[in-house]
Amino acid sequence: MCETKNLYLWLLQVVALLGILAICLWLILRPRPPQCTIVDFSIPQSSLVNKEGQNGTILYNLEIENTNTDSRIYYDDIFLTFYFGEDTVGEKRIPSFHQGTGRTRQVIDYVDGNPRVWKSLLNALKSNAKAELKVGLLTRIRYKTWGKKSKHHKLELQGPLPVGSDGKILGKKKKKIKLRHTSKKWRR
Repeated sequence: MCETKNLYLWLLQVVALLGILAICLWLILRPRPPQCTIVDFSIPQSSLVNKEGQNGTILYNLEIENTNTDSRIYYDDIFLTFYFGEDTVGEKRIPSFHQGTGRTRQVIDYVDGNPRVWKSLLNALKSNAKAELKVGLLTRIRYKTWGKKSKHHKLELQGPLPVGSDGKILGKKKKKIKLRHTSKKWRR
């Protein structure tokens, strides 16, 4: 009778040990989301002049970094949107791509601004010598670890862009804006 209790106790210990091992492996192999940073941002001087019906232009440099050492990332189309208040200044679609382990991708491009919103942005820059833009990034990603692709994961990031009257990022020493997961109050 004592032998069966020891057998059950031994089986319980084996199951507990396997469970702890499974949790540790899951924590080690779980892929991390990519880090997205606005490295450079500017509004050209020609776009800062208020001409009626003019489309302004925003120049940006987006850095997308895969910090995983064992997982590749497959991106669907990325939608990058710039907001002024609740209005959309402009948006850009970045085509889908694949990113290897430990790689960084630079996306240097421009966005044409909506003339109606652009006029209110320029008025805010002239009256306050600064304005607060927001940038939002939306995509779906899949991880490939050990030859197996995961399901789609939604990636929704945001970041504030304080802009000075010169059209550049205001008040930051490094002039980089790291995009973070969206808060509930910021979602539309």
